[in-house]
Amino acid sequence: MFGTAQTLSRAAHNMSNLYTHISVEGAASGDRSGHELVALLFDGLLAAIARGRGAIQTGDIPGKGRAIASALRIIGEGLRAGLNMREGGNLARDLNDLYGYIELRLTQANLRGDDAALAECTNLVKTLRDAWSQIAPQVRRGL
Repeated sequence: MFGTAQTLSRAAHNMSNLYTHISVEGAASGDRSGHELVALLFDGLLAAIARGRGAIQTGDIPGKGRAIASALRIIGEGLRAGLNMREGGNLARDLNDLYGYIELRLTQANLRGDDAALAECTNLVKTLRDAWSQIAPQVRRGL
């Protein structure tokens, strides 16, 4: 995703500072870093979307609603709420906008039973999760 080692280090530093609120809570819990907690949020979001897709395929309308509501909570109360908009700069603003788009598509998928919208959300979140996991070594080294 990133070109040089210096660019990767700068991106790791910037991304690790995006979720200051989550980092503080992670440190307070004593068992997970903020970086790991964000990774868990991405994984939970992907799992909720997958449950929604399964519910659409089986015609389970209440299950679809519960799964998508869970995905929306993970984005709103976890990922978006944890963004450090003051220090995160353009990257935080871009992520906030992307999360808003994913929320819109999740809502549309819920209203329309649209599996393609959920597939799009899955692809977007996987891209974010993969980028997030690529910076893990730099975050652990404190770069």
